[in-house]
Amino acid sequence: MNDTICAISTAGGLGAIAIVRASGEDAIDIVNKIFEGPDLHKVKSHTINYGHIVDENKNVIDEVLVSVMKAPHTFTVEDVVEINTHGGVAPTNRVLELLMENGCRMAEPGEFTKRAFLNGRIDLLEAEAVMDMIDAKTETQRKMAINQIDGKTSNLINELRSDMVQIISNINVNIDYPEYDDVDIITNDLLIPKITNLKEKINKILKESENGKIIKDGINTSIIGRPNVGKSSLLNALLQEDKAIVTDIAGTTRDIVEGQISINGIILNMIDTAGIRETEDKIESIGVEKSLKTMEESDLILFMINNNEELTDDIKELLTKVKNKKYLVLINKNDLESKFDRGELMIDEDKIINLSVINNTGIDELKEKIIELFNINVLETKDPTYLSNSRSISILRKCLKRVNDVEKALKDNMPIDMIELDIKNIWEELGTINGTTYEEELIDEMFSRFCLGK
Repeated sequence: MNDTICAISTAGGLGAIAIVRASGEDAIDIVNKIFEGPDLHKVKSHTINYGHIVDENKNVIDEVLVSVMKAPHTFTVEDVVEINTHGGVAPTNRVLELLMENGCRMAEPGEFTKRAFLNGRIDLLEAEAVMDMIDAKTETQRKMAINQIDGKTSNLINELRSDMVQIISNINVNIDYPEYDDVDIITNDLLIPKITNLKEKINKILKESENGKIIKDGINTSIIGRPNVGKSSLLNALLQEDKAIVTDIAGTTRDIVEGQISINGIILNMIDTAGIRETEDKIESIGVEKSLKTMEESDLILFMINNNEELTDDIKELLTKVKNKKYLVLINKNDLESKFDRGELMIDEDKIINLSVINNTGIDELKEKIIELFNINVLETKDPTYLSNSRSISILRKCLKRVNDVEKALKDNMPIDMIELDIKNIWEELGTINGTTYEEELIDEMFSRFCLGK
């Protein structure tokens, strides 16, 4: 990290302003070479300075404002200079070229944030939250990201590790200084409540992190049913646009059609699937297979039934497949005469929504039921301090399994010194969540997913 990096930090294309950022030991010196204005070595830190960017022949490239931020009080903990240019493609690229011609290296994706992490400015959870903030589409996603950036989520992990340090310290004192009379003798029976308490804390974080995943990734929602029950019409009604083709011809939808809606700050990733039925059409049968696979992978299934058709055995069979997941049964075309007995569905009434998509009735009730099913009102009002990415949740689940193993070993009277090694391993594993301990290869891979210039 001894070299100085640069990149365009604003979105590509035309805009009023573009920002070209440089960070590193020589950032001020390099920008000063191509800047006509105040001597950047002499200006105060965190000031904005007016002038022009010029090439080696003193040709003016652009009129700019240059922000100078001196180490260590910067995002990367290095000297950082940001050049605010006019937002055209040509002047922005030319400024970037001049920086590289004068000693900067083009930054890798996410390298500014990576330097902030490696220099101790932020931890790994806070670094991941930077991209979550950039990607945030709803106010709830923004709130969760800012809590992670502020370190509130990291505190959850730090508290777990602190509890484990206390346990490890107590064991070490017993092993290394058995002659101390004023130290409690740590036995398996004394350790079991401490480990059980640790397990409960991890379980609580994991449980609440299910909400974090919903906030970040949304609720994958598939619309399932036989052909011509109104699945595509429902998708269009929810999206309030003609996303899916709607006809009276059975089998019109042969592949999945996707869209997104927001309900109280939570994204629903809507998937309209091909109608499920026996078919000789090869293309349609592939669509049916995709529908069944999508159904298995969904967080929520909206199972649509035509009120004006009799219940068939294949509908009943499909219903049995969704009952182990979160689902709602939507009886569409409710304005037409019913041709089946609802008792045949053998499901609770609170799982049933009456719809007439063509008359736009029942849509609001459907949304309210989804809010209730996922406690979305609670998520909207509660301060969202959760783990939200698959990497950290997966590590915490692994740690929970190992804590369970420790608890079992204690109950089986495993020697304390062997238990201590297991607890230390869990402590180190927890450290990989916020980057207290890490492998360089993992860090490189993670930051490579960031956008260039961040």
